[in-house]
Amino acid sequence: MSIHDRIKTRLSKDRPMTSITLRIPVDVVESLKEIAPLRGFSGYQALLKWYVSDGLRHDEERYTFGQTARLIAALKKRGVSEALIEEATRETNEMAN
Repeated sequence: MSIHDRIKTRLSKDRPMTSITLRIPVDVVESLKEIAPLRGFSGYQALLKWYVSDGLRHDEERYTFGQTARLIAALKKRGVSEALIEEATRETNEMAN
């Protein structure tokens, strides 16, 4: 799926939804509740969804559609193992943080 198709799907209001259970420390939830109205959100759950979506868009751009994805595809084409690629990806992510 191209990035254009993925964005069109994400903008659709009638996408199927699922419920999940997520354990989050109480102090984090309290902080979300404080920050949500300051960022223009109706509540902490909307802010939390935005944070997830924002992080997901960033990672999709990098790992699915960006230069990193093209590099990974080129390495696989040249026979570099999936395990080695995953190890190198983790290592570069740790160095970036």
